[in-house]
Amino acid sequence: MPSLASSLERRFDAAVRIAEQAGALALSLRPPPGAATVATLKSAQNWLTEADGATEAFVARALAEAFPEDGFQGEETGGGRTGRLRWVLDPIDGTSNFARGADRWCVSLGLIEDRTALLGVLVAPAMGETFAARQGHGATRNGAPIRAAATTDLRRAIVEVGWSPRRPNDIYWQLVRDVMNAGASARGSGSGAMGLADVAAGRLDAYVERHINLWDVAGALAILAEAGAQVSPFLEGDGPTSGNPILAAAPGIAEALAGAIGFTDW
Repeated sequence: MPSLASSLERRFDAAVRIAEQAGALALSLRPPPGAATVATLKSAQNWLTEADGATEAFVARALAEAFPEDGFQGEETGGGRTGRLRWVLDPIDGTSNFARGADRWCVSLGLIEDRTALLGVLVAPAMGETFAARQGHGATRNGAPIRAAATTDLRRAIVEVGWSPRRPNDIYWQLVRDVMNAGASARGSGSGAMGLADVAAGRLDAYVERHINLWDVAGALAILAEAGAQVSPFLEGDGPTSGNPILAAAPGIAEALAGAIGFTDW
């Protein structure tokens, strides 16, 4: 019987390959820049394109063939298969960007056992980037090691503040004000997964959002942990089923930022 380490290595290699193939498929379906005429709205600013469904179907099929004993959860189709190990997919994170022909979006794929993130892969094909990690083996961008930033002063920090339609806009604006009142620069990019990847790579100092779903973060959790970022316990409580707040930060500013924004889920 194969060891857990060899089992994860095999799944990691397959995840990178499948996610990169899915990224190429999605990229081939990306519309040209302009109004989002190829997308429909599931709710306000919650976009869906043909590419979301096609990409999810491709990944679900590939994983079922490679690891039929594993569970699967996709943003668009939900569950369907259960198993001790569960793959969680966002076929296109940053669909609002994708639908306008922009570059900042990714395929996000993570593997979870109970409440532990075992591995993750984020593929941003339009940006030529693949972020990947598996437990105990570090995190990489295009094969090169990455680490969270060494920032220790909030006045030098850049923080991405994610917006969610599942929370009132006043909560979002208060979060932006709190970040800026602490001296940090607030940003927004339209892709939570890519924002988390940037924290892991040291390109951002933190990412915070008052509510985010599992499929938006599953691919990034192992990458953040292996890159040395400090991350709130997203997989505790209702996180795996209903979503949770998230704060991911460079370790030198994590506690100060959490205090500045009143982040108690730490």
